Amino acid sequence: QVQLVESGGGLVQPGGSLRLSCIASGRISSVYDMGWYRQAPGKQRELVATITMGGSTNYVDSVKGRFTISRDNAKKTMYLQMNSLKPEDTAVYYCSAELRSTAWGPKYNYWGQGTQVTVSS
Repeated sequence: QVQLVESGGGLVQPGGSLRLSCIASGRISSVYDMGWYRQAPGKQRELVATITMGGSTNYVDSVKGRFTISRDNAKKTMYLQMNSLKPEDTAVYYCSAELRSTAWGPKYNYWGQGTQVTVSS
């Protein structure tokens, strides 16, 4: 079965940096769009950044210029470089990927388990 495994979360001071990683594993034919979401306490899950198979990216306005999403298709890995972190970035961050397990099968969306990012002094 497909799994998305995240790492890189933790506690960081305002202005600091973290890099989140998301590795897709299992039976995978193709990975299409991928994205990072976050959910702060009491808030809806928010789309932070997306990246297509071809590398096109989009960001929510609040992170533009600070976060960079990237992917390594050979490694089936996605990253989120988070710079100039602010307390309002505190949330559980989730990896999501749209993929096919077989070339003829349907696309499904998968989610990672989430990793906590806390920005606090």
